[in-house]
Amino acid sequence: MMDREAALELLREPGPEPHLVQHGLAAEAVMRALARHFGEDEDMWGLTGLLHDWDYPLTAASPERHGLVTAEKLEGSLPPEALQAIRAHNAECNGSRVEGRFDVALRCGETVTGLISAAALVRPTGIEGMQVSSLKKKMKDKAFAASVNREIIRQCADMDMTLEDFLALAIEAMSGKAAELGLVR
Repeated sequence: MMDREAALELLREPGPEPHLVQHGLAAEAVMRALARHFGEDEDMWGLTGLLHDWDYPLTAASPERHGLVTAEKLEGSLPPEALQAIRAHNAECNGSRVEGRFDVALRCGETVTGLISAAALVRPTGIEGMQVSSLKKKMKDKAFAASVNREIIRQCADMDMTLEDFLALAIEAMSGKAAELGLVR
């Protein structure tokens, strides 16, 4: 399995926009926290979160390829279950199957980062002090961060996590990387 430094280098290889690097770092933080919560391999889950959108600059015009190209690129560098999760995070567009908790974790974990980041950007204190209750209110407002798929976030129930527990874990994970993610004021 590749190490984090190699993964960071690879993440920056296709010349992504800065917000895509930030998204990868946020997804990594959430995935590491989920791995700790479930007693899974933190490094593997973290690297999967970090690299899940590696192909986005290459597949933006072909969403049916998004996730598949990354999995092909990482063959031999990440375990098969990580490649499966990467394919499954975009199952709606690329036809992959969502097969287990790891797949669901990546789908939920990477999706919630958009909601939390957007909420932090409109708060005077950034992510600091963000409460689950206020994030749940933002989820109900369909106009807020409209591109964030709330149904995928709610799939946290498929990991036997309540929405409240999942949001709390994700907020805490991203708070720990707030400066690196640009979520502090």
